[in-house]
Amino acid sequence: MSPGRGTTAGLFSATICVKVLATMKIWIRTGALLAALWAVAAIVIYFAKSSQPTAASVTAYVHSLNMDALQGSDRARAIERMENMVNRISFDDRQALDRGRVNREFFDKLTPDEQGAYLDATLPTGFQQLMDAFNKMDPVKRKLIVSKALEQMKENEGNGPPPGAVQSNIEQHVIDQGLKSFYRDANADVKLDLAPLVEQMQLNLEQRQ
Repeated sequence: MSPGRGTTAGLFSATICVKVLATMKIWIRTGALLAALWAVAAIVIYFAKSSQPTAASVTAYVHSLNMDALQGSDRARAIERMENMVNRISFDDRQALDRGRVNREFFDKLTPDEQGAYLDATLPTGFQQLMDAFNKMDPVKRKLIVSKALEQMKENEGNGPPPGAVQSNIEQHVIDQGLKSFYRDANADVKLDLAPLVEQMQLNLEQRQ
C-alpha cells in the first residue's frame, strides 16, 4: 500500500469515528431529554390523579362546610368549588353521591337562585355521563332498566300535588338539560329505547299541572 493511500484511509476512518461520536452524543442528549420529559409527565399524571375528586372527597368537603355561615364571595367560592368537584368525578362516584344524598344535602342549603345556577353548572356533565353510560351499556340491560323505570313512572302517574314555583323551576332545569343531552349525546339505539320513558315523563308532568 502506498503512503498516500494509507493516509487517505486513515483520514477516512478518523472522519467516520468523528461522525459516529457526534451521532452518539446527539442520541445521548435526545435520550436524556426524553427521560426528563417522561419524568415530568409521570409527576404531572401523579398529581393529576391525586387531585382527582372522588365521592369520598366530595362528601368530606360538603361535611366541612357551614353554608349557613358563609356569605358573599366566600359562599360563591364554596359553591363554585363544589360545582368543579362534581363535574370532575366519575359517573359511578356521582351515583354514589346521589345514593348517599350528599349532593341533595348541599343543594338544599342553597337559595333558589343559587340552586338554578348550580343545576345549570352541573347537570350538563351529569346527563352527558348518563348518556355515555347508556350508549356503552348492553342493549338487554338497557331495555331492562328502561322497563323498570317506565313501570315506576306509570305507577306514579297523576300522583302528587302540583309543584310550587321553586320546585317547578328545579324540575324545568332538570327536564331542559336532560332533553338537550338526550337529543345531543344519545345514539340512535338509545334514543329508540328511551323514547317511551321521555313520553311518560312528559305525560306525568302534564297531569300534575
